[in-house]
Amino acid sequence: MFSRVVRQSKFRHVFGQAVKNDQCYDDIRVSRVTWDSAFCAVNPKFVAIIIEASGGGAFLVLPLHKTGRIDKSYPTVCGHTGPVLDIDWCPHNDQVIASGSEDCTVMVWQIPENGLVTSMSEPVVILEGHSKRVGIITWHPTARNILLSAGCDNQIIIWNVGTGEAMINLEDMHPDVIYNVCWNRNGSLICTACKDKSIRVIDPRKQEIVGEKEKAHEGARPMRAIFLNDGNILTTGFSRMSERQLALWNTQNLEEPMTVNEMDTSNGVLLPFYDPDTNVVYLCGKGDSSIRYFEITDEAPYVHFLNTFASKEPQRGMGYMPKRGLDVNKCEIARFYKLHERKCEPIVMTVPRKSDLFQDDLYPDTAGPDPALEAEEWFEGKNGDPILISLKNGYVPGKNREFKVVKKNALDNKVTKNSENSSSSHKSSHPAPSIKSEAKLEEILKEIRSLKDMISSQEKRIVQLEEQMSKLAI
Repeated sequence: MFSRVVRQSKFRHVFGQAVKNDQCYDDIRVSRVTWDSAFCAVNPKFVAIIIEASGGGAFLVLPLHKTGRIDKSYPTVCGHTGPVLDIDWCPHNDQVIASGSEDCTVMVWQIPENGLVTSMSEPVVILEGHSKRVGIITWHPTARNILLSAGCDNQIIIWNVGTGEAMINLEDMHPDVIYNVCWNRNGSLICTACKDKSIRVIDPRKQEIVGEKEKAHEGARPMRAIFLNDGNILTTGFSRMSERQLALWNTQNLEEPMTVNEMDTSNGVLLPFYDPDTNVVYLCGKGDSSIRYFEITDEAPYVHFLNTFASKEPQRGMGYMPKRGLDVNKCEIARFYKLHERKCEPIVMTVPRKSDLFQDDLYPDTAGPDPALEAEEWFEGKNGDPILISLKNGYVPGKNREFKVVKKNALDNKVTKNSENSSSSHKSSHPAPSIKSEAKLEEILKEIRSLKDMISSQEKRIVQLEEQMSKLAI
């Protein structure tokens, strides 16, 4: 007789809380580039933030524990000659990060185990193939060393980072600027949102569009499209009246949306962050001071509003922590790194629970850091679902494998393959890094010696000049 008014959900009481001031990262000049990316990337070890840099592009990489005021002279990653537009951590190696820039290049960097000691300007590999600025970077979710980049030349390139080669080039599919690209759960398909107001589902290996919806949102402002766990697509965009919208689409039938939610009239682009384990999606608007979150279910109306985390300061960008970086003992289900003009502030989303026991309904097995496939297997047509790990005892990071780039020898493929295999089998013994570090040390000592010589010669010159000055004075 009495219909239940409030829908039951274990995420109904999720609440957000900003951390104390001493746990923020202060005095950071966050980038002012007019580009709608998140400007921040986080993993269980580091937070990376794109910053203002004179004469090129740079981003900061800070170990998570390095909170407080960040010194102006703190080392940066600064190899790009134009502003950095997007960064993304490799899901299979917590020390590898990729960056795309206005200088039309993509660079992949290996960050030292304990963070940067000196500024880094030499990437492990430079990927060149775009003719205009590169604004979107995203790693393959389940295959090792596969990176996707999209530029303002309306091209999508999929790279094998291990060999530094562009393997797939998707051109002529997008007539205008691409706003975002997202892989599905096993990385067999991508979906894109484009300035022509269309969302497209693309099979990158067959290089064909398998689904397309024109005018997914009527408004002219940027859209976003992301894959959900069940293969449906969630989009954020604007109506003709400039109202912000959230829509859900079935990829089997893109004619009509499953549901459309009107939200408010603000002009900030909504960045969606999706948790595949709990089916909760968080919407962070650029320039907003709030984070809205929704639960996605199988039953109509499919998208259920949960709550809003509101603060005073507007956000310039947002980083989203992977599940394995959360504190399961505190029932933390999401953590965001909110960028202000001069600082980065972590925001923790918690489900209130009385029990101290592990809450397995909040933490189903989640995607771990091990890749399901090698790059070559994926390019040959194989698919692999993410390898899941349990968070019951908290995530314990394993040893990251040394990231290697193999330059292909076109004359002799077998040799490179064999050497690659042998190098992977010898990885545990690490002979190469010691030789490498010795050479590096020798190089540094050489540089110190040359600087000392230079200083002593300059000192002699100063003495001579002083003598000449004293004679003139007399």
